Amino acid sequence: MLLKFNKPFNVMSQFSDNSIRANERGNLSDFISIPNIYPIGRLDKDSEGLMLLSDDGKLQHNLSNPKNKIKKTYYVQVEGEPKKSDLDVLRAGMVLKDGVTRPAEVKIIDPPNIWERIPPIRVRKTVPDTWLELIISEGKNRQIRRMTAAVGYPTLRLVRTKIDSFALDNLMPGEFQIIR
Repeated sequence: MLLKFNKPFNVMSQFSDNSIRANERGNLSDFISIPNIYPIGRLDKDSEGLMLLSDDGKLQHNLSNPKNKIKKTYYVQVEGEPKKSDLDVLRAGMVLKDGVTRPAEVKIIDPPNIWERIPPIRVRKTVPDTWLELIISEGKNRQIRRMTAAVGYPTLRLVRTKIDSFALDNLMPGEFQIIR
């Protein structure tokens, strides 16, 4: 079985949460009650969007193994207005504390037609924001947030829209769809 899920903001990408803050956030079991399926990869609790889940260990391994360079597409709202030279740093690959990133594909986009985040992002009237479409083929911990911050544009909102050929399409936060 393979399903896609639109993970809402402030939801952990696991089925249980034994931490002290468990009652302050949700987890996958709040939305999905299908037995014996597991997440393929992760999204931070403050990131939103597409997650794949499966009961097929081989598929999980193939889609999550960094050696396979599976592309993941994100809408990224950043604080400020990046210049071409800033985006070129992301395109070239950059040094983070845990090593050099693979080159990313990145472009400035119009604000996407997606759901409102609850709670909304913080807005500073004196500082503009910009939406990017960013595609990476790896998944270091909080990689995109660290990349945009390193070039001077902190991430305000991060929404994964695609993993390989699997797209979020019209799934709303908290909804899932069985693919096969």
